[in-house]
Amino acid sequence: MSTLAHTMMTAARSADSGLAGPGGLDRYPYAEAPTAADRVGVPAWESAEPELGRMGRRTAGSRGRGLHGQLVQQLGQMIVSGDLGADRPLVPEEIGQRFEVSRTVVRESLRVLEAKGLVSARPNVGTRVRPVSDWNLLDPDIIEWRAFGPQRDDQRRELSELRWTIEPLAARLAAGHGRADVQQRLSDMVEIMAHAVGQGDALTYSRADAEFHSLLIQVAGNRMLEHLSGIVSSALQVSGGPVAGCERPTDASLSHHGRIVDALAAGDGAAAEAAMRQLLTVHPEVERVVPAPREH
Repeated sequence: MSTLAHTMMTAARSADSGLAGPGGLDRYPYAEAPTAADRVGVPAWESAEPELGRMGRRTAGSRGRGLHGQLVQQLGQMIVSGDLGADRPLVPEEIGQRFEVSRTVVRESLRVLEAKGLVSARPNVGTRVRPVSDWNLLDPDIIEWRAFGPQRDDQRRELSELRWTIEPLAARLAAGHGRADVQQRLSDMVEIMAHAVGQGDALTYSRADAEFHSLLIQVAGNRMLEHLSGIVSSALQVSGGPVAGCERPTDASLSHHGRIVDALAAGDGAAAEAAMRQLLTVHPEVERVVPAPREH
């Protein structure tokens, strides 16, 4: 089996399971975490010639999202990585032959990529790769593809700076929404994270952390901020590079999360905002503490 075929079949992510309720900390179910091999090392098509060649047969047990989702993942990674450059023509028949999928799978996959701004389809012109300026850079898939491709450093820095803007404000606003159910849910997430730290379970910690931050944004009472919750979730799934204090399971991180919950319970927006800023401060071993202005 070719490397490209293997990458295509292993690139898809498993779906997340639900969160554990109170008292169910040992039953916090999550799918297997994706490995680096699932997302990087995507080879380019060997030639820009019309005949791209055929791949080896896929095994029947391909895991993940199905052929449609796998093709979206594969083509998306290749576009974002630059393997398929701007204005590159994408001929459906060639894609179908290359990846051994039906016309329907190719057509639906290209529609998804078009909705993300990665490709454009025009009569008498065909489907072509669009420049970076046209991409929906807030799309969670594009965030992930950039974060595990050649642009990984820029993507992680941009996410860090964006979170620094979004989340302290969300924490301040959330303090004005004293919903008992939300308060309990946030407390549950902190308890799950504490349990995960004790067990050395980084995966469970990261998933509970993502739930915490997503929920906090959703209860801020600002619908525009709520639409950005997916960005924060994506940022929390991106590992490596300069990272925020919430992205490693430590006692200090737990303390900051707990302070946020306490501030929300007290209706103290300023304290909640301050605790979030401390949480988003990068680790001591990283020189830069907060996102700093850059020279242009």
